[in-house]
Amino acid sequence: MLDHTEKLRFLGFIFKFVNCFGEVEEERNKAMSLKTEVDEDSKDLIYGVWSDDPSLQLESATKIRNILSQRDITCSSGIVIRSGVVPRLVQLLEKEDFPKLQYEAAWALTNIAADNPNVVVNNGAVPRLIELLASPKDYVCEQAIWALSNVAGDSIFYRDFVLLSGVLMPLLRLLYKDTTVRIATWTLCNLCHGKPAPAFDQVKPALPALETLLHSDDDEVLKHACLALCYLSDGSEDGIQSVIEAGFVPKLVQILQVSSPVVLVPALRTIGTIVAGTNHQTQCVINCGALPIISNLLMGNYDNNIKKLACWVISNITAGTTEQIHSVIDANLIPTLVNLAQNADFYLKKEAVWAILNVTLDGSHDQIKYMVKQSCIKPLCDILVCPDIRTILKCLDGLENILKAGEVEKNREDVNRYCELIEDAEGLEKIMKLQRHQNDEIYEKAFKILKTYWREEDDENNNLQGDDDMDFQL
Repeated sequence: MLDHTEKLRFLGFIFKFVNCFGEVEEERNKAMSLKTEVDEDSKDLIYGVWSDDPSLQLESATKIRNILSQRDITCSSGIVIRSGVVPRLVQLLEKEDFPKLQYEAAWALTNIAADNPNVVVNNGAVPRLIELLASPKDYVCEQAIWALSNVAGDSIFYRDFVLLSGVLMPLLRLLYKDTTVRIATWTLCNLCHGKPAPAFDQVKPALPALETLLHSDDDEVLKHACLALCYLSDGSEDGIQSVIEAGFVPKLVQILQVSSPVVLVPALRTIGTIVAGTNHQTQCVINCGALPIISNLLMGNYDNNIKKLACWVISNITAGTTEQIHSVIDANLIPTLVNLAQNADFYLKKEAVWAILNVTLDGSHDQIKYMVKQSCIKPLCDILVCPDIRTILKCLDGLENILKAGEVEKNREDVNRYCELIEDAEGLEKIMKLQRHQNDEIYEKAFKILKTYWREEDDENNNLQGDDDMDFQL
């Protein structure tokens, strides 16, 4: 219990804290309101939280929780933290015979963790919050989950700390309860999030539970389950393979057919990370019938974010083998992609161009001929004036491959028809302007193309001074 002097120090701190907002009227009013509330009940607040009387403990913990529920949580959590009551709140989590008190203490710690997870961790709350996951009271479990999720979601350091503290197995049991499945799925998603990803062995036990969650009718559960799978498979071929071997791909493809936009986005992201893996892993998605469904997404009444993700998925597939490119062609996706590359807004246009571009980079001679027939040259030329250096470089590579294919297809007059098509698409003019680009690699590629395929024009126009204000047409 605090003595009288310590209580006065606490009140003095509150007074100084509130007056620091004197320059801003709105903040002063808010702080003064909080000051009045705390001043009136400060004796009960401090005495109660440290007392041995359970009813006073509950009253005080509730009061602290109310303070922490103020709109400006940074201000209110600072008051509570500096009052020294956080260690006591952690102790109150052990009151198994008083679940309402556990609940209020956990709620207060949840709010503190939202802004100061280090305080919660340093006071030893994480192991005790994990113990609360076994509480017979669902409302206590839910509040403990929320607090742990706030800690884990702050950084990869705290994410790994919570995982190493043994949260996963108690959490997985709560995924099978209707009352806690939503918040438990969200927390599992937080535990899988972040780069670098957690050690896969630490989260691998969650795969069977995630398989069950993918059959949920709750969009929030589906969304976070898909995101968890996306995080597990992102950047790791072993993670992708584990997701495939666990049988998730057919269900993910099915989700693309029936889900609302809130689920479509994470489902597409997950499929996109899988097809970014090995060629074998990409083929697993193709074999599950994903391409016709993605085609429907591109042609349907969906927002541009979903269509952009769909184009990204296709671009990962067209970066694969010629057989996989052929699958995209057979699904009749190229005309749709060309239409988007010509008519969509810039960001969707750019993703569609990448899906097209990869065919010109990795496709066979016949596949490149097919792309030219589908009018792919114009969008590739248009993107040459975008600000992204990597995109420009790859587009130059793609156009060079098209020109190489045109050399093979030269007619009797020894004319490369694809040169003419690039000229008609205003590509020659753009390539010539790239000789003055500040990036040396772009300049060198542009010069090489002109030297090889437009030797006469290059000589005649080498000193061309054109309009430098060309903008990508949106």
